[in-house]
Amino acid sequence: MLSEEKFTHLTHVLLKGLIDRDLVDITEEEGKIRREIKRIIGNELKIGEDMDVAVRKKLLSFSKKLVEGSPEWEVLYKKFFREEEIKRGRASSR
Repeated sequence: MLSEEKFTHLTHVLLKGLIDRDLVDITEEEGKIRREIKRIIGNELKIGEDMDVAVRKKLLSFSKKLVEGSPEWEVLYKKFFREEEIKRGRASSR
């Protein structure tokens, strides 16, 4: 997870980028927009963490114990993570 300082910095950078590209109209208070950016990023990070936990649980359930970081573990982790993304509507099935 990101530290509070990094999280805040990221929201400022994103908001500045949106403003510079005229992708957001600053009729609302900037603080309100930054809080919304922070909420969205937090939700996305939580979903990613939840998917990671589900994939690791699946890998631990194998009768053959896999060593984390090994080529076989990495391939299966990516495969199962992709399946989780599809299952949760986070990616297309192609």
